[in-house]
Amino acid sequence: MHPLQRPGTAVRRYLAPTSLEDVLGALAEGDGRARVIAGGTDLLLELDRGARSGVDTLVDLSRIPALGRVDVADGVAHLGPLVTHNHVVGDPDLVSGALPLAQACWEIGAPPLRNRATVAGNLVTASPANDTISALLALDANVTLTSARGSRTVPVDGFHTGFRQSVLAPDEIVTDIAVPLLGPGRRGLFVKLGLRRAQAISVVHLSIVLETDPGDPATVRSARLALGSVAPTVVLSETFAEALQGRVLDDGAIADAVAGAVETATPIDDIRATAAYRRDVVAVMTRRALEVLRDGEERATWPARPVMLWGRTDGRAGTAPAPSDIGDGDAITATVNGSPVSAAGAAGDTLLGWLRDRAHLESATSLTGTKEGCAEGECGACTVHLDGMAVLACMVPAGRAHGAAVTTIEGLADADTGALSPLQQAFVDRTAVQCGYCIPGFLMAGASLLAERPDADRNAICQGLAGNLCRCTGYYPIIEAHEQVSTGRDGSGA
Repeated sequence: MHPLQRPGTAVRRYLAPTSLEDVLGALAEGDGRARVIAGGTDLLLELDRGARSGVDTLVDLSRIPALGRVDVADGVAHLGPLVTHNHVVGDPDLVSGALPLAQACWEIGAPPLRNRATVAGNLVTASPANDTISALLALDANVTLTSARGSRTVPVDGFHTGFRQSVLAPDEIVTDIAVPLLGPGRRGLFVKLGLRRAQAISVVHLSIVLETDPGDPATVRSARLALGSVAPTVVLSETFAEALQGRVLDDGAIADAVAGAVETATPIDDIRATAAYRRDVVAVMTRRALEVLRDGEERATWPARPVMLWGRTDGRAGTAPAPSDIGDGDAITATVNGSPVSAAGAAGDTLLGWLRDRAHLESATSLTGTKEGCAEGECGACTVHLDGMAVLACMVPAGRAHGAAVTTIEGLADADTGALSPLQQAFVDRTAVQCGYCIPGFLMAGASLLAERPDADRNAICQGLAGNLCRCTGYYPIIEAHEQVSTGRDGSGA
C-alpha cells in the first residue's frame, strides 16, 4: 500500500513535562509506545501517514527551555535538542565557527518551518536527504544520547545504521550535539541542489571541511566530504580525503578529489532525479565547492540579516507551564486572538485541526480563516503566530498551544473597529487577493516579517514569504503590497 493510503497512527496522550527527568521517566514507562517530539515537523507527518506505527503518546520537550540552549566551551558548540534551524542561523558563534551547519539550516524549508524544526530532529529522522546531517558529519560532531539508564556519546559518523535507522533506543533522546568549531586553518561550506529555490528536499547535498597546514596555508592537511541523497545514509568520502591530503588545492588536485567523490556516491533513481544525474551533479557541486574554498569565498552568499519571522520575539518564547498529561477528552486552553478559548480532543490533533474543527466551535468568532493547503509544511497557507512567532499550524501538535498565545488571520484586524491592518489594506490596494486561498498564510507571514523588519526591502520580503505558495501565481502584487507598508517603499517595485 502506498504510504498516503495507510491509515494514520492515532495518538491518545500528549505529555508536556517540565523537566528532563520526567521526560526520561515517561519514555521508560512507555514501553516503546511513547515518542519524543520537539519541533515535530517530521514526526507529525510520519504519524499522519501511518509511516510510524506503535506510538500512542507524544512527549513534548518544548516546556523545558534549558534544552534550547547553544553553549560554546573550549572550541566546541553544544546544541540542545530544542535548538531549531533558525536558532543556528541567528547564532553568531555558529555562523562564524560552524558555517556549513548554519548554511544547511538556512537551506531547510522556509522561516516558519525553521522556527519549529530542530537540528536534533533532522538527525534522528535519519533520512539521507536531511541537510544538516552532512554538515554535522563533515564537522566531525558527536551526539549524546540519554535515557533513565544513563548517557552515552557516539560520533555522528556512527549514529546512522541504515536508511532512516539509527542507534537511538526507544527510551533515549538526544540531549547534546557537540560540534567542533572551525578554528585557524579550518574552513568549510555546505552546498545543496533542490528542484526549487526554497522548500525543497535535496537532490544532492554536500558539506566540505578542509584543514590546511599552519606552516603552509596553501597545502591541505586533511579534508572531509560528506555526501547526502546519494546512498542509504549520508556518507563520508575517503577517496576524496586521500586525493587532497598533502596537496595544494590546484586544478589537478580538485579533479582528483572530484573523481573520489563520484566514486563514493551510490545513488538510485527516484522521483527527484536519476542515479546518473546525481553522479554528474556530485562532480559539478564538488568541483565548484572546492573552487569557492580555494578562493576564500565560502561566506560570500551568506545573508547579512537573515529573515527569521520571529516577529518581535527572540525566537525562544513559549515556555509557559503546561499540564503533564492531556488525553483525548481533555481540553486545552489557549489565548486565541486575545480571547481565551477551550476545546477538547487535542491529544492527537495538530494546531490547524484544533483551530478549525474544535476551537472554532467554542470561539465567539470564526477561526476557519487558517487554511489547509498541503498538510505537510509545503505551502504556508496555515501560517499562524504562536507566542508571537510565525509557525505552520499543520506542523504543530495542538497541545503545544495550551497556555500559549495564538494569532490567526482573524486577529490581524482591529478588534474594536474591525479596521483592516495596514498590510491587509495594502493587499486590497494592490489587488493582491485573487482566489484568496493562500492569502491568510501570506498575511500572517508578512505581518511577522514587518514586525521584525519594518524596513524590509524586496530581498527580505522574498526571504520572508519563501514558504508561501500562490496557486494563482499572483506574487508581484503580493510583494508590492508588502513594499507599500515597509518603511520608505512606494510599492512600485523600484
